[in-house]
Amino acid sequence: MIRACRANASDGILCTVLGQNAVHGAFAGYSGITVGICNTHYVYFPIPEVISYPRAVDPNSRMWHRCLTSTGQPDFV
Repeated sequence: MIRACRANASDGILCTVLGQNAVHGAFAGYSGITVGICNTHYVYFPIPEVISYPRAVDPNSRMWHRCLTSTGQPDFV
């Protein structure tokens, strides 16, 4: 997890759960996966599928401005 500020308790819990799920996946014999959240469930994503195409965020979109506002980040655009 990459953050621009110090981690809080929720970040620690999320990282712990993601790490535990990654270990469970490895012990189950999966390789080339990453763990994420999809519709409130922890799931395994194949890494080649995750990186198969680039994703871009429109810096002028309403969703991006909501993200900046909710996280308290400055708008450098």
